[in-house]
Amino acid sequence: MLTALLFLLSAGAIYVACEFFVNGVEWFGRKLSLGATATGTVLAAFGTALPESAVTFVAVILGKTPEQKDIGVGAALGGPLVLATIAYAVVGVALWMNRRKLRRADALVRVEHGRLARDQSWFLGIFVIKCGLGLVAFAFKPWLGVLFLGAYAVYVWRELKDDSTAPEEEELEPLKFRPKAVDPALSWVILQTTLALLVIAFASHTFVKQIEAIGIAWQLSPHLVALVLSPVATELPETMNALIWVRQGKERLALANISGAMMIQATIPSALALFATPWLFDAPLMVAGLLTAIAVVYLWWLFRKGRVDARLLWPVAALYGVFAVYVAWHFSSRL
Repeated sequence: MLTALLFLLSAGAIYVACEFFVNGVEWFGRKLSLGATATGTVLAAFGTALPESAVTFVAVILGKTPEQKDIGVGAALGGPLVLATIAYAVVGVALWMNRRKLRRADALVRVEHGRLARDQSWFLGIFVIKCGLGLVAFAFKPWLGVLFLGAYAVYVWRELKDDSTAPEEEELEPLKFRPKAVDPALSWVILQTTLALLVIAFASHTFVKQIEAIGIAWQLSPHLVALVLSPVATELPETMNALIWVRQGKERLALANISGAMMIQATIPSALALFATPWLFDAPLMVAGLLTAIAVVYLWWLFRKGRVDARLLWPVAALYGVFAVYVAWHFSSRL
C-alpha cells in the first residue's frame, strides 16, 4: 500500500511541478529573448534531462560493479527509445483529444516542420555512430566521448544562432509565483523554475524507485524493469511537459522539448558511458537501437512532408510495445 501511495503521489507531484516548470521556462525564454523552439530544445530539454543524466552519471561513474554500470548504458539507450516512441505518440493523442478545446477544425501539428526534420536527421546521424561504437571494441574508444559532448555544444550553438529563434509574440500565462505581475522580475522566474526542477528531480527519483519495487512485488524480471519500465519513468517529465503544452495549444514547445531531450540523450549520457564503460551492446540494447532508428526515420519522413496529422504520430508507440515484448521473451527464454 505504501508503494502504491508513493507511486501515485510522486506521479502527481511530477505533473504539478511540470505545470510550474513549463510556465517558468516560458518566461525565462522570454527574458532571454528566445523563441518557442529554442526555449523547448535548449532550456526545457536541458532542465528535464538532468534527472536521467544524473542516473547515468551515478551508474557509470560511481557504480562499482559491472551490473551497476550496465544500468547507465541501458539508460543511455532506453531514454531515446521512449522519447522517439511514447513521447511523440502522447503529443499526437493529446492534440487529437484537445482539438475541439483548442477550436481547431483539424488535428494538424502546427510546428516548423523543416526544423524538426533537420533535428531528426541530426539526431539520427549521432545515434547511428553511437550504436556503431557499441558493436566494436578498440583501445581509444573512451576518448570519443569528447566528440559527443562537442556535438551537443554545436547543436546548442546552432539552435541559439538560428534566425527562427527570434522572440515571437506568444501569449504567456502569468507567472504562477507572481500571478498579478504583468512582467515579473527575472529573480522570481528563476526561483519558480529552479524549485519546480528540484521537485521534478526528487519526485522522478521516488517514482523510479516505486517502479522497481512494484516490479519486485509482481515478480517481474529485473532486466524487464531496468530496460522497459525504468526508462519510461525517467522520461516522464518530458512526457508531462509535452502533455501540458499541447493542452495549451503550444505543440511547438512540446515537440521542441522532446527533440532537444533526444539530442541530450544521444550525447551527454553516451559520453559519460563511453568514459567509464566498455560500451558494448548485448542483443536487447541492439534491438533498442534499431527500433529507435526506425522511429526516427519515420518521424523524419513525416516532418519532411511538411503537413502532419496528429494521428500519424500514434503508430510509433507500437515500436516500444515491440521492444517490451522482445525483452520479456529474451530473458524468459534464458531462465
